[in-house]
Amino acid sequence: MDTEAVRLFVRAADMLNISAAGRELGLAPAVASARLAKLENALGADLLHRSTRKVSLSVQGAEFLPYAREILAQEDAALAALGRGQTVLTGTLRFAASSTFAQAFVVPVLPEFLAKHPALTLDLRLTDNPQDLIAGSFDLALRNTALEDTSLKGRKLADDERILVASPAYLEAYGMPERPADLAEHALIGFQGMAARSLHGPDGATGLFDPSAGRCPLIVDDGASQRIATVAGAGISANSLWNVHTELADGRLVRVLPEWEVADRSVLWLVYPKTTVLSAKVRALIDFLIARIGKAPPWRLAG
Repeated sequence: MDTEAVRLFVRAADMLNISAAGRELGLAPAVASARLAKLENALGADLLHRSTRKVSLSVQGAEFLPYAREILAQEDAALAALGRGQTVLTGTLRFAASSTFAQAFVVPVLPEFLAKHPALTLDLRLTDNPQDLIAGSFDLALRNTALEDTSLKGRKLADDERILVASPAYLEAYGMPERPADLAEHALIGFQGMAARSLHGPDGATGLFDPSAGRCPLIVDDGASQRIATVAGAGISANSLWNVHTELADGRLVRVLPEWEVADRSVLWLVYPKTTVLSAKVRALIDFLIARIGKAPPWRLAG
């Protein structure tokens, strides 16, 4: 298979522009179109739909795209093993991340990363709902969860400690819980899809934080909204320390049941598909984020 034609297809799929993808690879528009047509003929499939107005992926093209990325990653890894890999990172790196975490800690340091790799395009997709890496053709994703998906591999970025918090105004109005059983009398803020969390207390005592079992007037699917609602006095929430460390420091939030630990196996992971060869550009971003965030987490330094 013509791997340069595969590379052209991947760039055309990313840009939805065959001529622009060709120019990026040093090909005239007519040559790029002919090369893609030859690849499609070899595969026996139409990968791209073309019209005078736009280019779009066909169903077969969408199915082939993750394999095309894998072919290129394998080629890059093989050349690197022979000492012939590219020293300049190029192409597009698709990165999915938690919007709340990324906006606070990842996006502010990205200019430094992009300055080091000016020929690289970072396609950043932010949402607090986990993305399907394989279906979405993502190269890398940030997840704050236990790494249980056997189709993924990852490197730890940092611990993800969860704590219970509420605003001073809420606690003044409704009182400070003294034990987990008291949570049944309080408004608890739920996070969409989050299971109940076990609480471990002094001398081996146990409890539970379970919004679904009590009074839960608010359910959110975004960490920033959860933090804002808690500061506004909507109730008690289980938040990641990194999400509320500033509000704890300035007194806008107070820890609830501080002697009780939220038993949570969540860790901030940088994950990628298990079948994918770790390309130079993905490795570079992982190493950068671990160096800039993981080695000395800002929320720990601030605390």
